[in-house]
Amino acid sequence: MTRGRSQQVLVGHWDGRQENRRPDELVVEEPLTIRLDDVTVTTTMRTPGHDFELAAGFCFTEGLLADASVTSIRYCATEPAADAEFNLVTVETDGAPPATPRLGLTTSSCGLCGTESIDALRERLSPLPPASTLLPPDVLAGVPERVVARQDLFGATGGVHAAAVFAADGEPVLVREDIGRHNAVDKVVGRLLLDRLLPARGMGLFVSGRASFEMVQKAWAAGFAELAAVSAPSALAVETAAAAGLRLAGFVRGGKLNLYSPTA
Repeated sequence: MTRGRSQQVLVGHWDGRQENRRPDELVVEEPLTIRLDDVTVTTTMRTPGHDFELAAGFCFTEGLLADASVTSIRYCATEPAADAEFNLVTVETDGAPPATPRLGLTTSSCGLCGTESIDALRERLSPLPPASTLLPPDVLAGVPERVVARQDLFGATGGVHAAAVFAADGEPVLVREDIGRHNAVDKVVGRLLLDRLLPARGMGLFVSGRASFEMVQKAWAAGFAELAAVSAPSALAVETAAAAGLRLAGFVRGGKLNLYSPTA
């Protein structure tokens, strides 16, 4: 099985006048099974790379860690990693609550959108403290252009999403790519978790797709002050952002944006 993030294939290309053969880069999509301590909690379709960040970020944003700390992350746990083709990651903690396995496959397109209500989120997440500073709209509108300059895999394949952490000046400080929007977010959150930089106060989260309920949920869990999305938010995402005290921006592209949440 391919271990890189992309693979090359030969395709027929029509340029409007004639057809010819040429190489094309395709993004790789493989399953990753995530175990928390001794329990398999999910299998998600992802682009290989930064798998430990993805596993840690998923467990954190889904509230599976509670107050526990991650003590180790490794491929597999009961057999050689190569036997599982590096598609199984075990997150070990110092006492996370017993996890409940999730049935079915988390797809790369939409994750587990809408599986938790806003009331359920309120039970485990407190409203965010008021942000001391938020990006001026003109600076926020320039974030996508800064991020795309660092999307190497998108430049090669055109087939992945990006999530980025941006600082108070709008400069991206961390960018991750994946075929799944939710995976890209979990990768950046996982990196911040492992670097002990959560909650992400004073920083914002950018996503290259739409702002779904799940994107807002993950931004809220990580403590971001604002979430910016290239495409539209859902009505539930806007409602969730209001409950979180999170500024939500949509259609952030072409130097323009819409501000949806009351904290705008």
